[in-house]
Amino acid sequence: MQIVMIQDKFVPIEEVEPVYLDRGMFFGDGVYEVMRSYDGKLFAFEEHMERFAQSLAGIQIAGVDLDQVRARIHRAFEAAGIANAAVYFHITRGSAPRERVWSDDLVPNFFLSVSELKDNTEMKARGIAVSTYPDCRWKRCDIKSLNLLPNVMACTDAAKKGCGEAVFVDEAGLITEGAGSAFFAIRGRTLQTAPLSANILPSITRKFTIEAGRRVGLKIVEKSLTPDQAVASDELCVASTSKDVLAVVKFDDKVIGDGKPGDYTKRMAEEFRSFVA
Repeated sequence: MQIVMIQDKFVPIEEVEPVYLDRGMFFGDGVYEVMRSYDGKLFAFEEHMERFAQSLAGIQIAGVDLDQVRARIHRAFEAAGIANAAVYFHITRGSAPRERVWSDDLVPNFFLSVSELKDNTEMKARGIAVSTYPDCRWKRCDIKSLNLLPNVMACTDAAKKGCGEAVFVDEAGLITEGAGSAFFAIRGRTLQTAPLSANILPSITRKFTIEAGRRVGLKIVEKSLTPDQAVASDELCVASTSKDVLAVVKFDDKVIGDGKPGDYTKRMAEEFRSFVA
């Protein structure tokens, strides 16, 4: 006899709600996306949708109507009425009894939430501290999958140290990216970040931050760097959907520059805002 227990209650298998049999819960078998709005307008909508489509294709989830997803996002965003919002959505392969091999007839499950973003003006003014963490993620971080346990562990470790972000360091001793952000170093008049590869998320905010760097006169170098090289940089910053460009003033307890957001970082943050005007 097959038994299902939810909390302390036995439930016949045929009566179990599909949410409890979601492959996203069993295996992280799904992909997600997060976009944001500025003053009532969704930012980089099509760029996020394009990446979402690439993630779906990357793990072979088929049968998703992207136009329907677009419509759902707009409908939910309008219904929420939040000017500065984070829109999170994911699609899992579907619900079924726990088997590693999926059936091609599964119907994908969709979930979306709209929440208000906290004002981070004060955080921008003072910058954040970051701490390093071993990069133990799977080798396809270019796919925005639901497999985020290493990111959760890294962020929690950073928070316990009083840091605002974790920075992953791979087995070669090179910085890949932040647990929830792209990572940048400013060295002289150069903006340096790791090149896109299978172990780097093609961040939408990264793309716009690089363009902001160009506009303020920085040469762009896509080359990985070590923690020691990061500490020796003139400025460090991270960039993410929810916070855009944010200065890093302390790296593993080592103060960067004079311990305040640097000039180029502040100029890039200002330039970034021109993209969302």
